[in-house]
Amino acid sequence: MLFALSLAVCLSGQASAHIALWHPSMFGFNASTDSNRPVDPLMNRHFNTSDETDSWWYHGHLKYPPHDNDMMQLPVGGVLNAELSCDKGTTSWWASAPGGNTASVDQPDYPCPGQPLSQFHTTGANDTGGCALAVAYKSNAWEVNPEDFVVFSVNQTCVWTKNTSFPVPGNMPPCPNGKCQCAFFWGHQADSGSAQIYMNGFQCNMDGASNSQPLPQGNPARRCGNDIYLNRPADPSNCTIGAKQPNYWHQIEGINQFEDIMQPPSYQTLYGFMDGAQTDLYDGVGKTQPTGSASAASKRSFPTDLSTSRVWGHRRLHGQGA
Repeated sequence: MLFALSLAVCLSGQASAHIALWHPSMFGFNASTDSNRPVDPLMNRHFNTSDETDSWWYHGHLKYPPHDNDMMQLPVGGVLNAELSCDKGTTSWWASAPGGNTASVDQPDYPCPGQPLSQFHTTGANDTGGCALAVAYKSNAWEVNPEDFVVFSVNQTCVWTKNTSFPVPGNMPPCPNGKCQCAFFWGHQADSGSAQIYMNGFQCNMDGASNSQPLPQGNPARRCGNDIYLNRPADPSNCTIGAKQPNYWHQIEGINQFEDIMQPPSYQTLYGFMDGAQTDLYDGVGKTQPTGSASAASKRSFPTDLSTSRVWGHRRLHGQGA
């Protein structure tokens, strides 16, 4: 479990904080190891090994699943109101936090009460990389592969407030047996911290879904928007069409983004993501994706064959999934 900030200060002499989306449906909701808290950043890790502190996939928390009855209900056509915080003790689920209720009366919607903006890697509301929610239409988390996740909602000013809204598209298909796998992702801009990503997995359900058409497989997002960092105009012809995968970046294996450390991929229009519900999920069906450079920094096109280990380079724990 994530230590409350006040307790962490007492024990270590300094606060250590980042961000997670807290909900009982989360893998690792009750994981308490200091070396792999749900809020810890992910960088230069292997995909999924027996060492949870060296695994970025599901934050290394696949061995800490939620209770079967703890389900994140996603209102199809509505809005999910999520709680993002450096400390579980500031959220609605403070009762299960080691430090109890640490919410701030003076800063009720601040993600990290009592801590500077640097704790969630921003210099202001206009310096955020955005957050994403993605879904995989598989009930068993051990069977999910990186290419199974499709981003369905983005908040481009995330992380900025504790209470953060994620609109859900109205055309999402139902989950198999009422259970999908979801994940929260975020990444910050280059001027606000080291090269890293964040991921927390959840079990979820698309509440009110009725679309019988399966969700298309996503493709890696491509750097195609107005690029103020490299002084380049937008190139819509280079945007990924339709469903997009989350940004898997700066790990030892399993990545789909090859930007250098000064050009972190984001959940902004720079990478073709719209703010809010991703209403273009089916737009790529039957269409050919762009073949030019996917990333401005590396000049590398992403391979078109997503099924090969050459692309993903990941491996399962022995005996745990295929």
